[in-house]
Amino acid sequence: MIDFQSPEYNETVELRRKILRKPLGIDFSEDQLAKEGSDIHLGLYLHNVLVACLILTPEPEGKIKMRQVAVDAEFQGKGIGKKMIAFAEQWSSDNNYTYMHCNARKTAVPFYLQSKYIIVGDTFLEVNIPHLYMYKKLS
Repeated sequence: MIDFQSPEYNETVELRRKILRKPLGIDFSEDQLAKEGSDIHLGLYLHNVLVACLILTPEPEGKIKMRQVAVDAEFQGKGIGKKMIAFAEQWSSDNNYTYMHCNARKTAVPFYLQSKYIIVGDTFLEVNIPHLYMYKKLS
């Protein structure tokens, strides 16, 4: 768990910027980052280096949105993203959330399908790239 506006939070912003934003030629606005104060920030460190992070945004009726999932390029394909999601799901379930959802980049859909997420609806554009809405009921 990472506190909002802590040095560790700033590391997550930099990782998300590097992995999710810079390749698209976009950045976070101050307003976007300011809205993250009520979110749950998770990070995974190896040898004191942040290698993965994600954000959970609580919603009404037992729902929680997973977003901004980022794994450093050097560590992708090694199961770290799956471990992060499994931890996020367990934390969410332990905290009485029953439904996790996300807007998955189309390129990440196979990754989420492996974790038993279900696609609902058609492809849509978010940050100018194709996404699909996906969800999973938590036990």
